[in-house]
Amino acid sequence: MNGLFNRSIVLLVLGPLLAIVNAEGAPAHPLKVSANKHFLVTADGKPFFWLGDTAWELFHRLNREEADKYLENRARKGFTVIQAVALAELDGLHDPNAYGDRPLIDDDPTRPDIKDGPANDYWDQVDYIMRKANSLGLFIGFLPSWGDKWNKDRWGAGPEIFTPENAEIYGEWLGKRYRDADLVWILGGDRSIRNDTDREILHRMAIGLRKGDGGAHLITFHPPGGNGSAQYFQDADWMDFNLRQNGHGAEFTGHYDQTRADYDRTPTKPVIDGEPLYEDHPISFDAKKLGHSVSSDVRRPLYWDLFGGACGHTYGHHSVWQMYDPKRGKPINNPLMPWYEAIDQPGAGQMHFSKDLLLSRPFLTRIPDDSVIVTDRVPTSVPGAGRYRFSGTRDSDRTYAMVYVPVGRKFKVHMDAIRGATVMAWWFNPRNGQANEIGTFPSEGEREFTPPDYGEMIDWVLVLDDASKNYPAPGTR
Repeated sequence: MNGLFNRSIVLLVLGPLLAIVNAEGAPAHPLKVSANKHFLVTADGKPFFWLGDTAWELFHRLNREEADKYLENRARKGFTVIQAVALAELDGLHDPNAYGDRPLIDDDPTRPDIKDGPANDYWDQVDYIMRKANSLGLFIGFLPSWGDKWNKDRWGAGPEIFTPENAEIYGEWLGKRYRDADLVWILGGDRSIRNDTDREILHRMAIGLRKGDGGAHLITFHPPGGNGSAQYFQDADWMDFNLRQNGHGAEFTGHYDQTRADYDRTPTKPVIDGEPLYEDHPISFDAKKLGHSVSSDVRRPLYWDLFGGACGHTYGHHSVWQMYDPKRGKPINNPLMPWYEAIDQPGAGQMHFSKDLLLSRPFLTRIPDDSVIVTDRVPTSVPGAGRYRFSGTRDSDRTYAMVYVPVGRKFKVHMDAIRGATVMAWWFNPRNGQANEIGTFPSEGEREFTPPDYGEMIDWVLVLDDASKNYPAPGTR
């Protein structure tokens, strides 16, 4: 290994990155799993809301000025995690980055292509982006490799480069190099687990990461579409929380209902949808039949997942994940605009309203609960089906409850979902983050509510509070 695992050499290579970490040589803002195993929290036990963005090609395709533009935009919009891949999907082994550099020597993961100096190789660029993201308060959801990239029948040309042995060596090298950064490891990268060898590769890579970073960072797994990490690694001691790829469909059933299924699994682990329907993406990969998604299509999964028990959510845009630029790189599956325009699409700016809403109420006691909603005589109307599924959540102490209303349709709720004698009701607008007071009501019986706007694609959140708690307006703290 030519001494690459020598701590002093790794620190020398990482030099500039160390300016953003604490003096003890550990992440500045370490994360852990909450005591009830359903959430992510900071070292002092405060809620960490995972609001992610899929920027899979960030390290591979952008130069430093472009990376700054992208990261600063995401920080302003309230994102907390940027999901990016070291050995990238789009021929990341052989197609050089913006500076002409490649990550490995001879496709060998035990031989990262490192040159002297702070800005002379592929990994210096990864260092720069990591440092910039952390300085903006952003974590990197760091994928060591795009998994299916190495399956010739899936993501382009390229050999399968990993074995259990070299996966552990590569993992240890990565773990040491980035042990002091604010990140979460995401193994897999759309990877199917085809056999025991695949499983062992991921297991050994996790062992290597733990050796390298001393257990400083959480680890999860990004599965193929329509799947979750739990079906492969629920009992693995290295997997700290479950990540789903609910996929690029727009319907609740068969996609976003699976988040609740993972929430209910044992042993209990937090769950996040790490890849739902992207904005401006061909719906279910069938643009000719279903067209391209819009902001309402990505808001629905956001609230379905969160109200179904997820501790956070990942947004994505079809142009941004691939950092599509007409001047370079081939477009994948017909993106509608360049990445630098797509970063300001409406859905991206609306994601943080969900974070503001949920953090304005007790967060770590929140549970999914559709029983807040009164089932209509026609259940496919309320709680609904397809794109029009209503979803409920509340805290375990019954001091508040919320109902996501995806369509302008009147509905009823069980007012005794709130324990206090009087209920303060609000409408929260997930498109602009504003809340309007409805009034106060007794916490008994059923009560009908009608959304402020009957627009068929205009969604709302009904918020019910125990009036005695004097919670602030939803979305404010």
